Amino acid sequence: MLRGAGLAALAALPLARAATRAPVAFEVWKDPRCGCCQDWIAHMEQNGFKAKVYQEGNEAARARLGLAPRFGSCHTALVGGYVVEGHVPASDVLRLLQTKPAALGLAVPGMPVGSPGMDGPAYGGRRDKYEVLLVRKDGASTVFRSVV
Repeated sequence: MLRGAGLAALAALPLARAATRAPVAFEVWKDPRCGCCQDWIAHMEQNGFKAKVYQEGNEAARARLGLAPRFGSCHTALVGGYVVEGHVPASDVLRLLQTKPAALGLAVPGMPVGSPGMDGPAYGGRRDKYEVLLVRKDGASTVFRSVV
């Protein structure tokens, strides 16, 4: 019994640390009619981020920030100087900010079901495999994390 309580306490430590640090500000450009974008923003804010939301300009922001259209999704964000495109999990954004690689940012192209913001009840618990890509400044990409 105590072992289970101890494990639960250890699992809660990262959440407690996230709750005590100041929120990480980010900007996000999205379609005003897109519910999954708003759900992704909520996911980010539940994980220690604070959004400034622009209800339009996603494609223009992506172009201005230098991210190729092939990495595109329904929203584009800028956090800590990095581009974050699409339904990237907050844990990956935090890892990006901690490791500070020489890169343009992260992308989850398209809108994979089961990714943050694409994981609501409407999807019936479905979870597709997808990759979070680390996009380098030269436009090449590598897999930052595979999500299964």
